[in-house]
Amino acid sequence: MPEVPAAAAAAVPASPEPFEVRPVTGWGRTAPTVARVLRPRSYQEAAAAVLGCGARGGIARGLGRAYGDAAQNAGGDVLDMTGLARIRSIDAEAGIVVCDAGVSLHTLMEVLLPLGWFVPVTPGTRYVTVGGAIGADVHGKNHHVSGSFGRHVRAFDLLTADGSVRTVLPGTDLFDATTGGMGLTGVVLAAEIQLVPVESAWMSVDTERAADLDDLLARLTANDDGYRYSVAWIDLLARGAATGRAVLTRGDHARVGELPRRARSEPLAFRPGRFPAAPAFLPEGLLTRTTVGVFNEVWYRRAPRHRTGELQRLPAFFHPLDGVPHWNRVYGRGGFVQYQFVVGHGREETLRRVVRRIARRGCPSFLAVLKRFGAGDPGWLSFPMPGWTLALDVPAGLSGLGAFLDELDEEVADAGGRVYLAKDSRLRPDALAAMYPRLADFRALRAGLDPRGVFTSDLARRLSL
Repeated sequence: MPEVPAAAAAAVPASPEPFEVRPVTGWGRTAPTVARVLRPRSYQEAAAAVLGCGARGGIARGLGRAYGDAAQNAGGDVLDMTGLARIRSIDAEAGIVVCDAGVSLHTLMEVLLPLGWFVPVTPGTRYVTVGGAIGADVHGKNHHVSGSFGRHVRAFDLLTADGSVRTVLPGTDLFDATTGGMGLTGVVLAAEIQLVPVESAWMSVDTERAADLDDLLARLTANDDGYRYSVAWIDLLARGAATGRAVLTRGDHARVGELPRRARSEPLAFRPGRFPAAPAFLPEGLLTRTTVGVFNEVWYRRAPRHRTGELQRLPAFFHPLDGVPHWNRVYGRGGFVQYQFVVGHGREETLRRVVRRIARRGCPSFLAVLKRFGAGDPGWLSFPMPGWTLALDVPAGLSGLGAFLDELDEEVADAGGRVYLAKDSRLRPDALAAMYPRLADFRALRAGLDPRGVFTSDLARRLSL
C-alpha cells in the first residue's frame, strides 16, 4: 500500500478549495438534495475536509452510480473522491494493483487489459470507483463463483473521523464493517486488489431462452457452476404460463485460439462502443405497460433458443448500457426506482410470488435481471447471500409504487431476504434489522469509531444506520 500520513491534516488549511454548493442526486434522480461538494486532490486535503465537516457531517462520493441516496448528504458535505485517481503500482506478474479510491473500473480496464489482467468483479456499469465498489461491496455476474468485490481486496487505507488513516486488512471487524458499509466507517483512500488473468478482451457466450420462471431456475441450478459469468434478463410483464420467461446469458473470457484471425493480432484491445446520449428529458409516461410489453415481446422472440460460443466484446457483455450516456434520462424528469432483493435457496416460492405480483401489477420494467448468488461475503451490510436476486427498474411516478414495494419488502424480509442498500431510495427503517442480522454490530462499531457522527448520508439518516 502507498504510504499515507497518519496525521494527514496537521499542516493543511481547514478545508480544500474550491468547493461548490449544488444539488446532488443518485443515478435514479428521485430525491435530489443540496450539499457542499468538495473535491480533494491529496490525502491531506481529504483529511482536512473530514476534520472540517460541520454539524451535518460528510460522505464520500465517487461517480454517482448509487441509484438512491447513499452518496447524498442534505445540508452537509459531500467529498467528490474522483480527484484522487492515481494508479500507484502494478505487479504484472502476480496481478496486483494498488490505486487511489477515485480510480474507476473503466480506467483499470483500460490500463490492465493490455497487460492480461481484468478486474475480479464488475457490476452492470464500469463507471464506478474503487472506493464505491468497496463501500457497496458490489457484485457482478460471477458472484456464484467469485463472490463480491471485497473478497478480492487485499488491503485498503481508511481515513477515519479523527483525521487519521488506518491500513485495514481482511478478517478484521473494520474490514467487514467497511465492505458494504456505504461509506459510513470512513473514506477509503487507496486499495490493493487481486486481479483475474485473461487472454483476450472478448467473451465466449452461450445464450438460451427459458419458457418460464421454473424453467429458468432449473437451468441455473443444473449447470450454472460451469460458467464464470451468468445472468438472465427476465420479462416481468409476462403472465400465465409464460410468467418469468427469460433469456439466459452465460460465458467466460475467450482464449486467443477462439478468436477470429482478424482479432488475434490485438487480442487484448479494449474498444468500448458509444452511442449518442439520451435526450435531456423524454416525455413522461413514455414507459407504459403497453410500450414496455412490446419491447419485452420483441426482445424475447429475437433471442436465440440456443446458441453457444458467440464472441462478444467485454463492454457488450458486461456493460451494454454504458454505451448510452445518461441512459437514466429515459425515465423522464421523475426518475426511476431500482428495486433489488435476494432470497435464499429454499425460498423459491417467495420469488415466484413476487414475480407474479409484479406481473399482475403491470410494472413497466424492461431492465430486469435475475442472478444466482453463491456463498455470502463477510461484510456486515454486504448484500449477497446464497440464493436468488432479482433487480428491476420502475418509473418513480408509477401510481401506488411506494406502497407496493413496501409490501414486497415484507415478503422478502419474512423469507429471510434483504434489499440492496446501494440501490435503495425508499426502504422503511423498521424492515432493516430483519434483513441485516449484523446491523447492531455495525452500529456499535460505527459509534465507537465515529462518536461525533461525522460520516453520514441521506441513506444513513433515513434508515438510522
